[in-house]
Order: sequence, then C-alpha cells, then structure tokens
Amino acid sequence: MRIIKNSRLMKLAAIHPACVPSAKHWKKIFTDKPDIANLIELRQRFPHADQVVVKSKNIVTVFNLANKHRLITAIHYDCQATYILRLLTHAEYSKDNWKNEL
Repeated sequence: MRIIKNSRLMKLAAIHPACVPSAKHWKKIFTDKPDIANLIELRQRFPHADQVVVKSKNIVTVFNLANKHRLITAIHYDCQATYILRLLTHAEYSKDNWKNEL
C-alpha cells in the first residue's frame, strides 16, 4: 500500500508534536505489507480502524493514533493508494466538523 504525499503525514504530525512517534509507527506498520485488499485485511493490522461516510458521501478510514489523535485517510484498495486527509486531536475529531469539510 502506497501513501500518497507521505510528507503531508509528517507535516500534519508536526502540528501536534506529541503525535510524531505514533504517526511514524502507523506508517511503518501500514506500509509493511505490500497489499491490503479490503477493510477486513486492514483490521488484521489495525483492529480499531473505522470507515466513516462524510458529507460528500465518500467513505474515509479513521485510525486511532496512541488514543489521542485520529488520522483520517482515503484508501483506494483497487490501486493500492492511500491519501492522508486530516490528523486531528481526539477533541477536534469529536466535534465532527471535519465530516462536513470532506
């Protein structure tokens, strides 16, 4: 699985410095196995990954990073590409404003 614009992940993590180690750890685990076919296979590595439907009716996948941050991604299993959309604190995520922006 490729991460499109890996630099975006690190740029967003730098906004929340406490999140940098968990973002790097997520990246290592996420890219460790080359192919992920679907959410079931994804949950073998990330049991708490959730899919959420946003305002645009698209489905995003949310990862819990160190139980303090939420990483919101768009995963395209068919072409093995993942786009980093948002990295939020738990409090920011809970407000649900991000759902209206995507």
